[in-house]
Amino acid sequence: MSYDLIVKGGTVVSASDTFVADLGVVNGKVAAVGKLDAEAKTLVDARGKVVIPGGIDAHTHFDMPFMGATTIDDFTSGSTAAVFGGTTTVVDFAIQQRGKTFRHALDEWHRKADGKTAVDYGFHMIVVDFPEEQEAEMDKLVDEGVTSFKLFMAYPGIFMSDDATIYRALARTKDNGGTVCMHAENGSVIDVLVKKALAAGRISPEWHALTRPMTLEAEATHRAIALAEVAGVPIYFVHLSAGDAMDEVRAARERGLPVYAETCPQYLYLSHEDYKRPGFEGAKFVMSPPLRPEGNSARLWAGLKRNDLQVVSTDHCSFCMKAGKNKPGKELGRKSFAQIPNGAPGVEYRLLLLWDAVQRGVISENRFVEITATAPAKLFGLYPRKGHLNPGADADIVILDPNQRHTFTRQNHHSAADYNPYEGVTVKGAIRDVFVRGAAQVLGGRWTGRTTHGRFLKRAPRAA
Repeated sequence: MSYDLIVKGGTVVSASDTFVADLGVVNGKVAAVGKLDAEAKTLVDARGKVVIPGGIDAHTHFDMPFMGATTIDDFTSGSTAAVFGGTTTVVDFAIQQRGKTFRHALDEWHRKADGKTAVDYGFHMIVVDFPEEQEAEMDKLVDEGVTSFKLFMAYPGIFMSDDATIYRALARTKDNGGTVCMHAENGSVIDVLVKKALAAGRISPEWHALTRPMTLEAEATHRAIALAEVAGVPIYFVHLSAGDAMDEVRAARERGLPVYAETCPQYLYLSHEDYKRPGFEGAKFVMSPPLRPEGNSARLWAGLKRNDLQVVSTDHCSFCMKAGKNKPGKELGRKSFAQIPNGAPGVEYRLLLLWDAVQRGVISENRFVEITATAPAKLFGLYPRKGHLNPGADADIVILDPNQRHTFTRQNHHSAADYNPYEGVTVKGAIRDVFVRGAAQVLGGRWTGRTTHGRFLKRAPRAA
């Protein structure tokens, strides 16, 4: 048999096994795994390197308007950053506008993404307005492969839904097979704390975190779990930041409830101390939920090892510090922390930050693959097409050099953001080659691909 591509002699890592093998690719799919003595149009030597399935980032925000600004990364620059970081699939968030339909939002996000991405992509739908007469539209989106819906317990007047709306959305997924993704913070109380802080003249970035305490994330998480339990459906918590909230997830899972959660690298590697950087530098780390006090990250790492947390995504939401491309940046909040656009870049850094944790013995290489590729593929209807390298899967292949070191800087990242939240951090491991459906997008750390290569992914509904 002749192959389009053979990746030769690498150490293949899956969510369950580690072994040396060749990978054979035909028509963009993995066709064989083993010792292959065959011809190939392209032969890539992976001896001494680690071969993993392309990462799946189930939480990105490309070309997203929010808080008077728009994320600086569109689908082209954001997906380019993703592929350089070893991520070959993203699931981005389409945003419903109040008073308009899901269809309007989905059409808009297709317009933003179609023909403009380097990686494959899907969409979640952010639910802003959900009158009872619109519930049937959720079913139609599930049929079209948009099978997850994000609701907010935060941002009153912008995104926040009341408990009745959240319950109705949860209940609807019992029949249509969708999944509700929850931003869990008690937005009503946070709003009071923010107003009190501003009235007292507290305007610096640190107060973004001080007005969003861990207790309010834990309370909202507990409340959302209760609503899902009454509805009799699974629930998925996005960007869980607080050990207290994770304890609520663990308790629910110990009772046998189908509760799932992701955390993000910023909550594993950064802390509240970063808000205390000189001048306005702390604004770089203003995101919601905020960075937590030192000691919290150790709890999250422990939760990842115990499977209290199932996924690590990024919540890539890249607002610049200064205005660029006619887009305002975080300087909007110089006179009030409440006006700083919430978010930070992350899609390019995730795999190497987590691989460094493998090198340090914090997590195993198999757990690394599970939380970055296999678990998100299974939870979001992309498996068995994505998330592994067994025959039949898309040939989304990443070759990682475990001995080369990589230093994160603004100068060497591919996001359009004007800062890197991990500036100067050096990790052991570097992305060498990246293939998306068998097509080389990065070879030897250099761009060789097309920013039009990505395809929309119709995702499967949750199994009954």
